[in-house]
Amino acid sequence: MHRDPDADALGSSLGWASYLLKKGHEVTVISPTDYAANLRWLSGMENVLVYEKASEQGKCKKKIEQATLICCLDFSALSRLKDLGKVVQDAAAPKMMIDHHLEPEHFAKWMVWDTKAAATAQLVYELVKEMEGGLPAEQLFDIPMAECLYAGIMTDTGSFRHGNVTPAVHLAVADLMRTGFDSSRVHRLIYDNAPLSRLQFLGYVLSQKLVVLPEYRTAYMVLTEAELQKFNSSSGETEGIVNYGLQVENVVMSAMFIERKGEVKISFRSVGTFSVRDLASTHFSGGGHKNASGGRSEQSVNETVARFLSILPSYQEELLSVD
Repeated sequence: MHRDPDADALGSSLGWASYLLKKGHEVTVISPTDYAANLRWLSGMENVLVYEKASEQGKCKKKIEQATLICCLDFSALSRLKDLGKVVQDAAAPKMMIDHHLEPEHFAKWMVWDTKAAATAQLVYELVKEMEGGLPAEQLFDIPMAECLYAGIMTDTGSFRHGNVTPAVHLAVADLMRTGFDSSRVHRLIYDNAPLSRLQFLGYVLSQKLVVLPEYRTAYMVLTEAELQKFNSSSGETEGIVNYGLQVENVVMSAMFIERKGEVKISFRSVGTFSVRDLASTHFSGGGHKNASGGRSEQSVNETVARFLSILPSYQEELLSVD
């Protein structure tokens, strides 16, 4: 899965791993980096190896070197694996990509790829159904597996409110729910399961760090490494905060700049026709979806924000024209 994995990256990977285990395969799930605390309840998380942990790096390399198949889920470019990318690239085993992001690199022998899919977890669901001849969901998926896939679909659709929600999404979810899992429990464990410190951190960001630029219909937030340390913010705790910028009246683009471990991670969100993917790929070595994308910068956080502000005038007309 990609670095800084979200619920779709983890859910699709764990769901696919569960299926492969049921088919008698030996499976190892590897994440390039650590993940958010609110996802640790997902079934199979106790066995996930994290490459950036020094104590697990050697085991990760050995598993990849010995693999007969490397499944790459929820990313379409090896650069999304951070330091793990070179290890995967050099591995002798053939690769299989399951993903829904635009403009994939052609590093995989097999590609299950569809940009119309709302989530990679949706593609895993469809792939399992196809491979098993369309058997009823309750015969193919157990409750833990269904929860993993549902978590991926639910989060990548913004709890089914984004424009990527199609009839196929609702049909897939309805089918998974035949296993009998509690969908409200999954929602609660992901969205209503934060420590008090996270809520206090969110309050600080929204009250002190949210900047709105009405002339560009843009909102942005900047978090320094010192601020993250002050609130003891761990990896994943900033996930989703960028979306709050879009709740401001008349804002059509929200950006969040996070200084962490010698680089600046950038999250972009938009509504309507404005493509943050194009902006991210053109200026910040990023990519993703039209309305949800990310990028990175090796400049200082101040230099990165200054560069962002300097390019806004060139997008002003487009931003102002969004319905």
